[in-house]
Amino acid sequence: MRIHPESAVSPTPGSNNAPVMSIQDTFLAVMLIAGLMVAGKWIRKRVGILRKLFLPSSIVAGTLALLLGPQVLGRFFDASSRWATGVWSEPVLESWSGLPGVLISVVFAALFLGKPLPDLRTIWRKAGPMVAHGQTLAWGQYVVGISLAIFIIIPVWNTSPLVGALIEIGFEGGHGTAAGLGDTFRELGFADGADMALGLATIGVVAGVILGTLAINWAVLRGHIEPPDRSPSQDEEQLAEHEYREEPPPRPVSDQSIEPLSIHLGLVAVSIGLGWVLLEALVQLETRLLVPMGWPELFRHVPLFPLAMIGGVIVQALSGPLGYAGIIDRMLMNRISGSALDLLIVAALGALSLEAIGGNAGPFALLAVGGIAWNLFGFFVLARLMFPKDWAPNGLANFGQGIGMTVVGLLLVRMSDPKNRSGAMEAFGYKQLLFEPVVGGGLFTAASLPLIYQFGPWPVLAGVTVVMFAWLVFGLWKFRGQWNR
Repeated sequence: MRIHPESAVSPTPGSNNAPVMSIQDTFLAVMLIAGLMVAGKWIRKRVGILRKLFLPSSIVAGTLALLLGPQVLGRFFDASSRWATGVWSEPVLESWSGLPGVLISVVFAALFLGKPLPDLRTIWRKAGPMVAHGQTLAWGQYVVGISLAIFIIIPVWNTSPLVGALIEIGFEGGHGTAAGLGDTFRELGFADGADMALGLATIGVVAGVILGTLAINWAVLRGHIEPPDRSPSQDEEQLAEHEYREEPPPRPVSDQSIEPLSIHLGLVAVSIGLGWVLLEALVQLETRLLVPMGWPELFRHVPLFPLAMIGGVIVQALSGPLGYAGIIDRMLMNRISGSALDLLIVAALGALSLEAIGGNAGPFALLAVGGIAWNLFGFFVLARLMFPKDWAPNGLANFGQGIGMTVVGLLLVRMSDPKNRSGAMEAFGYKQLLFEPVVGGGLFTAASLPLIYQFGPWPVLAGVTVVMFAWLVFGLWKFRGQWNR
């Protein structure tokens, strides 16, 4: 049976000399993450700038893990010293390197579990402009990134063409997607890409909050949004800690013959299992039918997590006909997903290689500037043209997600429209059903790396440019935003 590299616990899957971690090592690594989360929460409460930036405690904890590890503290000791790896042992660091590839499947499998799946007509009526604008921004990140790679980064620094996908993976996908694609980066010969993507994700969160706050103040001064009648407080604090409140209150679980948490973990496991079956089927189809005809191997390099998301959609769609919809508590599923994401972020940042980023400082800085500039253009120009009304709060939602993952988009909507007069929060939620299965950590995000690897950057650039302009033209034609509105 073929084991997909996403499910491996080794940091170098497929290698004969890869270290095998024991259950005890993994358990210790997870317990250390839990302790770091407590320390991160304590630090965040006492450092005002961290609260003002709405940085999640998981990012603070991950940064603390990085500072105490071999990349910072370990630099002050000789390579032969016990402290060359900082306060962490090699098995712990190896466990942290392997955890993201497992946990990201949990995050994506739970994404739609417990959420009602409305028909496409309802989604489009409520979120059509949001979908068109968000898709334009996401595909544009590929256009900007691959263009920078072709015309500047590769000629100047002789870097892998895979660098062109980093803006979308780091900004739109966020820490989870960047860490989850680590095995794919290594398989395709660009191991530094995972660390660069994680660095971009961190920059994106900070830039998204700072620039988003400045954009809100600008929009208030120009009269594009009503002045918020309260300062960001507890609601934003919850959003920053992944405690999303867009779903209805939790329903009582009807069957108490088993612990509800066990039921929900089981549904997540079934979703991941279905995703694995789908991925294996695609790999076998490609290997047996397409490769002999000259088709390059693509699905072999696609990680499990986007297929786990599809598995979750299938489990949710069958919950009504099979009669188990009443036992799925969306709030509990949020807790499972949020806990997995917190563990993932701390582990990924704790194992982050600053050498990889420092060795690629030029391309890294260029991608960061290019990605931020594109997202600002998407808000200040494209949003005004593509949203027929309330362009500012709606545009801020996509700007936040496009630069710093979903949580920043939710945060900026709450800050700009706390009473949800514009309906941007609802539209933003519906948008994810037509957005995340494809980009922002979806199927194309995962496939973009093997596509660039197999076909080269030019054909992929042509394809993503066509898709970006298709969404842009469609949004401008269909929704007819008004510049001065």
